[in-house]
Amino acid sequence: MKKILVTGALGQIGSELTAQLRETYGHSNVIATDVRKSENLNDTNGPFEVLDVTDERAMHDIAKKYNVDTIMHLAALLSAKAENHPQFAWNLNMGGLMNALEVARELDAQFFTPSSIGAFGPNTPKDLTPQDTMQRPMTMYGVNKVAGELLCDYYYNRFGVDTRGVRFPGLISYVTEPGGGTTDYAVEIYYEALKQNKYTSFIGKGTQMDMMYMQDAIDAIIQLMEANPERLQHRNAFNVTAFSAEPEDFKRSIQQHLPTFELDYEVDPVRQKIAESWPNSIDCTAAKDEWDFKPQYTLDDVTEDMLTNVKKKLEND
Repeated sequence: MKKILVTGALGQIGSELTAQLRETYGHSNVIATDVRKSENLNDTNGPFEVLDVTDERAMHDIAKKYNVDTIMHLAALLSAKAENHPQFAWNLNMGGLMNALEVARELDAQFFTPSSIGAFGPNTPKDLTPQDTMQRPMTMYGVNKVAGELLCDYYYNRFGVDTRGVRFPGLISYVTEPGGGTTDYAVEIYYEALKQNKYTSFIGKGTQMDMMYMQDAIDAIIQLMEANPERLQHRNAFNVTAFSAEPEDFKRSIQQHLPTFELDYEVDPVRQKIAESWPNSIDCTAAKDEWDFKPQYTLDDVTEDMLTNVKKKLEND
């Protein structure tokens, strides 16, 4: 990777990935794009372009202008929002992905896009979900992700595009506010713990889902993109995870620092239904075997880091 184009660079993953890529590969070598502008991202002293990913010509022109050799396509509508706006989600998530893949094909660029545990469905094995298994999701977001996995495989097999990707679990970060995902409670709980010393979860008690700290996610993307292609049997949609947890696990972890913290429930039926269709835990053996994936953060590590940094963030607001 020498010249990298990032779409959706202002999102939850994009904002932190862009910063890490600029530190690693040079600020001028990472071109951040999003449908809107942001002063904060411009402060990192790297190029920024406004881009609607449904405009293939505009994407192609920006990629060619900067002579990019790598495209990291992150722009997407997340699970809960996609259920509220399914047609818009299809047009953005699938249209944008097809455009990005076409640009990668035309410019012979390496390509990354994330999939999600949302690509699994209610008939998928729930515990230690295998890398290769039945998917059949019941949400528009999940349908988009399965189609995206297949489309990336197609572009690799049909056109030789060097496509790579992972299936992310819920991602936890203090840098960017949640963007409409089913696992957002795992970020909100830390903010409310510090603000109110209590939290009302929209996900029900006992609902297990896989999670990962954002730093592990960013490291995984870069590690996969730098991996020897001869080792990659799957290339796209690698299962990755750090730990599986339910709301009570977060409660116990937070109470190690805030003993009087309280947790109650007001379940959102839409997001709860989505969560129940996902695995309790996934098996990431393929990622470990094929490119040495190894997350560093446990739930207690995440809690300590989140409480420290969210507290600083709230004090500065």
